[in-house]
Amino acid sequence: MIDAIKSKIRVHMKKSRIAAIDIGTNSIRCIIAEASPDGKFKIMDDEKATVRLGEKLAMTGIISEEAVGRALEAIRRFRKLINGMNVEAVEVVATSAVRSASNGKELVTLLSKELGYQIRVISGEEEAELTAASALSNFDMYGKRYAIVDIGGGSVEIVTAYGNHVEKAYSIDLGAVVMTDRFLKGDPIEEQELKKLRSYIRGILKRTFTGKKISFVSLIGSGGTLTALGCMAMQMRRENYVSIQGSEVLHAEVVHLLAMLTHKDLKGRRAIPGLNQDRADIIVAGVVVIDEIMRFFDANRVLINERGIREGLLIRAMNRLGLAAGSNTLPTWRDSIKEFADSCHVDEQHARHVAGMALSICEALALPFGLEASEKKLLEAAAILHDCGYFISYSSHHKHSYHLIRHSELFGFTPRERELIAQIARYHRKSLPKRKHVAFLSLKEKDQVIVSRLGGILRLADGLDRRRSGLIQDISCQFGGTTVTLQLTATEDVSVEIFGANAKKDLFEKAFGSTVVIATA
Repeated sequence: MIDAIKSKIRVHMKKSRIAAIDIGTNSIRCIIAEASPDGKFKIMDDEKATVRLGEKLAMTGIISEEAVGRALEAIRRFRKLINGMNVEAVEVVATSAVRSASNGKELVTLLSKELGYQIRVISGEEEAELTAASALSNFDMYGKRYAIVDIGGGSVEIVTAYGNHVEKAYSIDLGAVVMTDRFLKGDPIEEQELKKLRSYIRGILKRTFTGKKISFVSLIGSGGTLTALGCMAMQMRRENYVSIQGSEVLHAEVVHLLAMLTHKDLKGRRAIPGLNQDRADIIVAGVVVIDEIMRFFDANRVLINERGIREGLLIRAMNRLGLAAGSNTLPTWRDSIKEFADSCHVDEQHARHVAGMALSICEALALPFGLEASEKKLLEAAAILHDCGYFISYSSHHKHSYHLIRHSELFGFTPRERELIAQIARYHRKSLPKRKHVAFLSLKEKDQVIVSRLGGILRLADGLDRRRSGLIQDISCQFGGTTVTLQLTATEDVSVEIFGANAKKDLFEKAFGSTVVIATA
């Protein structure tokens, strides 16, 4: 009986490998993930082949023999990858180029036979739905009105939404490859060509979105153009984050990058930091499209979603397998922090006690030192995760915490915020920020101040729970001139905790330019 129950548990907890293949106008992407019964998945592999199915398609109406050859080569490689990694379920779709080409059906038959799985040609509307599924699973847009934009090689999908409710989906033939072939011939690109392209895009948008003008402060953007835009913006800011997922690009930055791109020839664009050389010939058209969309909707920023259609396909495959994906309930950033802390076996009682004391100190200092509400969120996250490095080893666990957090996929945080959380946690013990600490020095001056201040608060709060027993019941913090007085309330002797805090108040005193005095009630 017991063996039967164990067998059922093993079957129930079995992880499934699934693959999603997106045959697009510019490239074919294959993503393989390991999905668990709780609806979560881990990426195992992510392959891309730039095949340019849409090359000259606008002029000839057919996919060229050369492009077909490139696609076959890519599909053969993906089939070996899928078989070798024991994938159980495959979702494979073809989009704009195959939809519009007169020889699209023949290509689908050829590629399906080569792959061993039936390829479905999906409509623009379904493409938009898959894009929306990915965006809704990655961004907390509760109470906000926004648009989801996916710029592919052949088409652009735009989904209007409020919170997690999708309003309407649109598919427009404004893809980067198609627009390049149709309008941009010169090298460098001529001003007159850009004017014609802009005029065409504006006309299409006006005809698509008729009636009352719609405005969105934010867009969520996916597709090759948007990921390239995010990478270039990061390089332009001289930032060095692990990924661009969730990063923010302001419209002013889009305008600046577009001006730089249009003033360079193809060779010059290929040398731009953050831009893949394979995309250099079509990037201008793609960025003009997002620029015009932002202008049309009065959008000030676009949030980058690296995943897009492929993740939507993974979610669909998980639903088909009966896994708990596609829930309408989004996690909160606190859910994400707790899940990550649990996975690293963090001492939850100690972490939450330190977080509570750190937030009390932070709130007391918010007014005199101008600490912002967003900084409290960073401090709370860092406090909960500061000891996650124990998962690797005690020795240098503060450094292990930094690397674990930096490479995590925490929901509800931008790449900058993840980096700041990691560095705040890193300085909860041992050395203070130094000139030889490259990661700290790479931060902007404002962010260095944030890390020093919040790291100082966390360091102090961690010392106040030296025995990890939660002995301090309450803490009040008063600022007077150059002194910060911490008044502790406890039911028993906390001399060890006071010793611990005094030993770790160095960063706090340096960051706030104040002396810390600790007293008990």
